[in-house]
Amino acid sequence: MINASHRSQDISYAIREVVLPARELEKKGIEVLRLNIGDPNKYDFDTPQHMKDALFEAVNEGHNGYSSSEGDFELRNAIIEREKKRNNVDYELENICITTGVTEGLQILLNASLNPGDELLIPGPTYPQYTIITRFINAEPVPYHCIEEEGWQPDVDDIRKKISERTKGIVLINPNNPTGALYSKKVLKEIINIAGEYQVPIFSDEIYDDMTFDERQYATATLGKDVPVITFNGFSKVYLVPGWRIGYTMFHHSGELEEIQDAFMRIARSRLCASSVCQRACITALNGPQNHIKKVNNKLRQRRDFSYKRLNEIEGISTAKPEGAFYIFPKIEAMNAGIWKTDKDFVLDLLHEAHVLVVHGSGFCSTYGKNHFRAVILPTLETLEKAFNNLESFMEKRL
Repeated sequence: MINASHRSQDISYAIREVVLPARELEKKGIEVLRLNIGDPNKYDFDTPQHMKDALFEAVNEGHNGYSSSEGDFELRNAIIEREKKRNNVDYELENICITTGVTEGLQILLNASLNPGDELLIPGPTYPQYTIITRFINAEPVPYHCIEEEGWQPDVDDIRKKISERTKGIVLINPNNPTGALYSKKVLKEIINIAGEYQVPIFSDEIYDDMTFDERQYATATLGKDVPVITFNGFSKVYLVPGWRIGYTMFHHSGELEEIQDAFMRIARSRLCASSVCQRACITALNGPQNHIKKVNNKLRQRRDFSYKRLNEIEGISTAKPEGAFYIFPKIEAMNAGIWKTDKDFVLDLLHEAHVLVVHGSGFCSTYGKNHFRAVILPTLETLEKAFNNLESFMEKRL
């Protein structure tokens, strides 16, 4: 047996790993109600037609070779225009790099900015890649508390307490995956002030920025013009093309990030480029009609309202109300009864007995995510109703 690397042994991506037992049930002909993965296109959402047409045209126009490593010139200019119009933030071409989804941008940035032993403050709970990649490079992810009773807003006092001389960045995910939290302007400003006080950059993940229900999202770079901010964004969610794998990373600073930005771009050149044809189609995404966004959000708002109400009606379950993205992060109140040892046990029992697939909360943070589960609110109301009815019957049998 040839052994795998030591650093690969602890990698576990909860969102996709729960799919494996679900597939075994489906092989037996059992219908599994999948509320596990944040892919709108797996449900009743579809890519806008003008973007599909643009992708076809890009292929026929010959954009089938490599693009520049930093990304297509026209696409980066379109992003600059969007940032100026939406967020009143000015970027230069050299401050933007197109990546293969936000995940690649995150991988490159953390490799460019963290050394072994460095610390990265991340929300608790968080999107798992922040923990996985940080640990993979022998740095330390330090989760900070988010307040469930306040809609999972970051605990500013806890962030301050956890900053140390080894802290190399503060991560914000806004709107948040997995909780659906939309951070208030007040909380964002307080975090920005802490970052400025301790002279650490903010890593701001804003992939769901235009997916909100009741209030607008404020870009961190808009509010923190005197603090270095590295922003991740992309097209997967708002523009309904997760399979195209087009994200972008933006550097906003006054010279403090020059060395990290240079390292980022050198790593980006070493991996060649993101998909050239998909980049061309994403120019049309930004410059073309935007009317699908309101329709998507109206649909999601209806499903959010239903999910929030229905889940809180189930004995042993409670949930905060999400204000953005397409996730909900209920608490398993029944864990206190000692029926399940872990939230993963709960999730697997729910899958095998009620045929509903969600993701265990500890997969998003072993400290602040445990005794919860994440579900998506993407399915139709009929599917959500069936799934929650199954969940309620499952809970009634156990309590």
